Amino acid sequence: MPELVALMRAFYAEAGFTLDEERATAGFASLLADARLGRVWLIEPAAGYIVVTFVHAMEFGGMTAVVDDFYVRPEARGEGLGTAALAAARRACEDLGMRAMRVEVGVDNTAAQAVYRSAGFQPLPGHGLMAATLAPSCSARKLEHGG
Repeated sequence: MPELVALMRAFYAEAGFTLDEERATAGFASLLADARLGRVWLIEPAAGYIVVTFVHAMEFGGMTAVVDDFYVRPEARGEGLGTAALAAARRACEDLGMRAMRVEVGVDNTAAQAVYRSAGFQPLPGHGLMAATLAPSCSARKLEHGG
């Protein structure tokens, strides 16, 4: 658990977020305790992690997987570890009978988009992401303009 939280802290810091480590630990604990919720993989040797959660999606007629967190340490990038981890996660989801995999990726994050495209992900035409926060999250965006 400490290694996962440390990797999540590095991931969130790179994106300009601060991490509530207590909430992150609780989130990992609940996910790891119930395989129906998803899977977590460490990319060895301590190079990163990938979290995939499961949801029933009417659009795909059944269970789908969501790449919720996917991080490779900067010093391990470019070695194919992330591509291999994503391919392994995809195979695991196929073996579990998932009907699709989805991911949220920043519109300006061309490096991540390229990794996902190489793994077979394509934009879903006409889809936009919206959310309603119902409880405190694990992160808070670090404000760059002091307010």
